[in-house]
Amino acid sequence: MAIAVCPGSFDPVTLGHVDVVTRAAALFDEVVVAVAVNPAKQGLFTVDERRELLSTALADVPNVRTDAFEGLVVDYCRSIGAATLVKGLRSSIDFGFEEPMAQMNRHQTGVDSVFLITDPRFSYVSSSLVKEVARGGGDVAAFLPPEVHRRLLERLG
Repeated sequence: MAIAVCPGSFDPVTLGHVDVVTRAAALFDEVVVAVAVNPAKQGLFTVDERRELLSTALADVPNVRTDAFEGLVVDYCRSIGAATLVKGLRSSIDFGFEEPMAQMNRHQTGVDSVFLITDPRFSYVSSSLVKEVARGGGDVAAFLPPEVHRRLLERLG
């Protein structure tokens, strides 16, 4: 069984994330969307809330599950028997950031990385940008699953 991990903070999950995970699910037997736990960073949503929002957004994709991890993502991959990381790339800037990490991950543990080019509709969307625009009163509904949008507006008050 080919298991892939899509790691990230997902704070909050965007339609760009949903697109990448859905496409990855067509390539692998199982996709684990793994929320990175970073005790040094305070997210807008808790790790459990992010997992819940991911589960809701990906409910129609049967071979996807969520989890959380702390530490190195490749150690997490080994612990669940995953041989592949899947990352979405929005631009060459993302590739420049991800490529050295992919090389190091492969060197350290043999875990390979697969890069999926983001749908052009979401090529400029990031969780950070969505939060910033929403905090300023801008409309971000086009970039988020409906439940995530509702919860984001609720959280921002």
